[in-house]
Amino acid sequence: MNDLQKKVLALKQEKGALLLSHYYQTIDIQEIADHVCDSYEMAIRAHEAKEKLLIICGVRFMAESAKILNPNKTVLMPSPDAGCPMADMITPDDVIAMRRMYPKAAVVCYVNSSAAVKAVSDVCCTSSSVVNVVKAIPEKLIIFVPDHNLGAYVATKAPEKTIILYHGSCPIHDGISEPDVIAAKGLNPGAKLLMHPECRGEVLKHADYIGSTAGMIKHALDSPSAEFIIGTEAGVVDYLQLISPEKRFYPLKENFLCSDMKMTRLSDVLESLRNGIHEITLEADIITAAARSLKRMVGLG
Repeated sequence: MNDLQKKVLALKQEKGALLLSHYYQTIDIQEIADHVCDSYEMAIRAHEAKEKLLIICGVRFMAESAKILNPNKTVLMPSPDAGCPMADMITPDDVIAMRRMYPKAAVVCYVNSSAAVKAVSDVCCTSSSVVNVVKAIPEKLIIFVPDHNLGAYVATKAPEKTIILYHGSCPIHDGISEPDVIAAKGLNPGAKLLMHPECRGEVLKHADYIGSTAGMIKHALDSPSAEFIIGTEAGVVDYLQLISPEKRFYPLKENFLCSDMKMTRLSDVLESLRNGIHEITLEADIITAAARSLKRMVGLG
């Protein structure tokens, strides 16, 4: 453990803060977080937190979700400029326009979206909970926003539903091509391929396992196999190699990185904790409306 990590841990204890890190964060942050999570577990951990101060090491929609679920707590985001390109692809007006086109449809909103978009949706989901959520809601007609790849994937798992797709996507996962997958398997012929459902359908057909970030990690740890190609952001490769050094983990391609997730530095965490800066604030009506869709997700997921 380095000196900066020790300073963050001491200050975190002094201030009674809970530090939540996404798996895509740098490994020095993951090493000292109270919990390293995917977006679903992060929402659950934030919702159940006893601490009055929450430090969210991730991107803005994650910090917003923590605030929505904990309106009376202080939520700090060490890197306030860390956004999500997918979340920026949709606005509340886009959702409202689709509702007008399909008035009998329920709107299922991927958690990778702004608080304002969550506020005009019926229920949120994550890649961990999406299948359960879509199957559990009574409506047969579903508008799925904003990730068309995840929506197309869930349509294969819930054929009893009619899924209307929006045109958004994660540029990191959507950027994986079939030649990328074939090349990775050629370089590591004995490795199992684990893929995230934000990838394209023609890519997913090559996978040995498809699941959320947390699902991929659990599968890799539980599997008797010793080698894996990880079809999501490279932070997961680092995390898996840290906790399971007896196995080998390979990124699907070079520079498989989310630049927004990598914005947060350990020094940012220390500065945010020390000075109480970069607090997430949201309008009360947005919190109230968005909380309904997030809490419904927690109940159904």
